[in-house]
Amino acid sequence: MLNRRHIRIKVMQSMYAFKGTESDDLIKEQKFLLHSLDSMYDLYLSLLALLTELHKKSKDYNHKIQNKLIKSEADKNLNLKFQENQLLHLISSNTMLQEAIANRKLNFWDLDFEYVDILFKAILKSDIHKNYIEASETSFKKDKSFIIDVFTEIIAPNEKLYDFFEDKKLTWVDDLPVVNTAMLKVLRKLKLTSPETALLPNLYKDEEDKAFAIELFKKTFLNSSRFAEEISKKTTNWDAERLASLDGVLLKMALCEFQKFPSIPHKVTINEYLEIAKEYSTPKSSIFINGILDKIVKEYQSENIHLKTGRGLM
Repeated sequence: MLNRRHIRIKVMQSMYAFKGTESDDLIKEQKFLLHSLDSMYDLYLSLLALLTELHKKSKDYNHKIQNKLIKSEADKNLNLKFQENQLLHLISSNTMLQEAIANRKLNFWDLDFEYVDILFKAILKSDIHKNYIEASETSFKKDKSFIIDVFTEIIAPNEKLYDFFEDKKLTWVDDLPVVNTAMLKVLRKLKLTSPETALLPNLYKDEEDKAFAIELFKKTFLNSSRFAEEISKKTTNWDAERLASLDGVLLKMALCEFQKFPSIPHKVTINEYLEIAKEYSTPKSSIFINGILDKIVKEYQSENIHLKTGRGLM
């Protein structure tokens, strides 16, 4: 689910939030980072819980219409496709998934039902739903395509849901793009015969990625003062406040990768932090960071130090 860039972003956020020194509690700060990374999985499960609640909502909605004493023609010809959607049924009936949601206490949509109502109404009014119920063909492929379209066009871009997640946990706002992409990847791969574990992917691609997150944080944390001193020698013409900002954190992390991760090419590191700077820092940050890192790399190469080996890690 996680890619290397998002791991770097999480480390950046943890480093920026931390205002102590290398002598403070490293273990405590490391736990905070891992908790922040793990909370992404909570967001992923929350979205699956939301799909489960939308499925329940469709059943309740149809049940109320069927129990009306006086029915309109539309009520008499009620379409049950949403309720009988095979992909939604696969999600709702997945025992392992529902246990994971319950164990992590993420079935909060019962209390925040208004967001389920908002999304359900938006789905019913959409052309996506209209075309879905009017189609004569019924298949798992069509059911899956409908849910993917609903997620992509209605759920993911919903501003009220975005605000809800921001209020629920501030870091989830940054996590949403990655988690939404992971969600779509999982849904697209699902088959009727898929095991229950198909809906529960690993947070990290492998143990190497988890180790990268821990090591990048730990080595940047423990060498922060030394990295800051090295950077300051290259930034005499820049405002000191910039080095105390997010830009300073990104530069320290880049130096950490230059010096402590020999298999990650300089170019990969520079490109990654330039992209992060463009998204999270000031308009001029990427120019500033690129200039400093380029100068440092040329110095390393001329002095034949911190050489890189291997094909690189992403």
